[in-house]
Parts: sequence; C-alpha cells; structure tokens
Amino acid sequence: MEETSQDLLLDTCLLAGKVMMESGAEMYRVEDTMSRIAEAATEKKGISFVTPTGIFMTIQGSSSVKMEQIPTRTINLEKVSKVNDLSREFTTKQISLGQFYTRLRSLDNEVKFYPIWLQIVAAAVVSGTLMMIFGGVWKDLIATCIIGAIGFVIFYYGTEFFKVKFLAEFLAAFTVGLLSVIAISIGWGVSLDKMIIGGVMPLVPGVPITNAVRDLLAGHLLSGMARGTEALITAGTIGIGIAVVFRFFS
Repeated sequence: MEETSQDLLLDTCLLAGKVMMESGAEMYRVEDTMSRIAEAATEKKGISFVTPTGIFMTIQGSSSVKMEQIPTRTINLEKVSKVNDLSREFTTKQISLGQFYTRLRSLDNEVKFYPIWLQIVAAAVVSGTLMMIFGGVWKDLIATCIIGAIGFVIFYYGTEFFKVKFLAEFLAAFTVGLLSVIAISIGWGVSLDKMIIGGVMPLVPGVPITNAVRDLLAGHLLSGMARGTEALITAGTIGIGIAVVFRFFS
C-alpha cells in the first residue's frame, strides 16, 4: 500500500476509534471496529492499543505507528451506532476510504444532543419513577421529580463551570439531599431515603459501570479497571454529598 493511502487508513481507523471512545463505547468494540476497517482495506491485520485517554494504531508489517488522544468522554450511543454503520458500509465496499474518512470527520464535528430542557424533563421523570420502584409513595412523587431535575441542572452547569466532573457531582448530590430534607421538613414528602434515592438516580454512572464490567470480561483489564475506578469515584462522590447533608442538616 502506498504511504499516503496507509496514512489515510490509519487516520480513518484512529478517527473511528476516537469518536467511539468519546461516545462511551467499550474498548473491545473499538478495537474490533478498527481491526475490521484495516482488514477490509489491506487484507492485513490492524494492531491497536486502546486506553481511556489514547489510541495507538499500526498495520501488521508496517513501521508506521500513529496515535490519537481522547480528551473527553461522554455518553452518546447514537454516534457509536453511526460509526458501526459506516464501518459496515466500508467493509461491504459501499463507500470508499476517502468517503468513509470524510463522513467520520463530519460525524466527529457533529454536536447533536437533546436540548437541555428535554434532558431536565427526562431527569425529573427518571427520579420520580425510580423513587416509586424503590418503594416510595405517591405523595413524594412531585417533590422527587422537582428535586431530581434541580440536581441534574446543578450537575450539568456545574460540569461546564468547574470543568471537574466529580465536583459537579458532589454539588448535585448535596443539593438533592438538602432539598429532600427541606421537603420533608415542610410536609412535601414522607420518605426521606426514597426521595434521595430517586433524586440521585440521574447522576448514577450506570453506563460506565456496565462498560467497565464488559471490558473486564472481554480481557481488557487496564481499560476495565480505569473505567471501573472512575465509576466508583463518581459513586463515592455522590455518597459523600449525601453524607454531608445527613451529618449537618438531618
């Protein structure tokens, strides 16, 4: 393969991996996608090393190695699905390598999230419904929905302001706990523990924990431990925020 074509292939593989990693895909899925792209283009094995903060990639028999950093990580499973669709189109020869790379660049630059108001409404619904599932009563429903929505707003804007996700999670959990205590004291609720459980549910790192376990089961011990540690720190931060409320305000 010509050097320029190989460079384009490596850039394409790395970009596909970067988009998937930043969107919350599992490590083994990222490596498998990159390997399939390389094999479809060269009939040679793609050799990659993926971590939560960076990706290394080369083609078997080549001396050229490229790296791509992963500066941010979030959850956007729609992007993961789109990268998988594009890789299937490329492996079945429906699009060329150049078209594949161009469409990946467009997907990488696409900032497509649900509007904040809809995310807040979803957080409220999740808080109220899960509070009921965990044994709450109907009297607590409205207050829990409001508290969960406010906690999510604190987390969302706190992340943008502080640039430290764990601090935003602490403040959000603290707010949820404090508002729950206030709601109970003024008669808007009857079950403090159930209201707090429901209110913090939008903050719980469910997807990171799931991906950490899946990576560990797939043999990716480094990435599984890293993601699991991040999820545990998040859970611990939420717990500390609630504990502070119980210690000083309950």
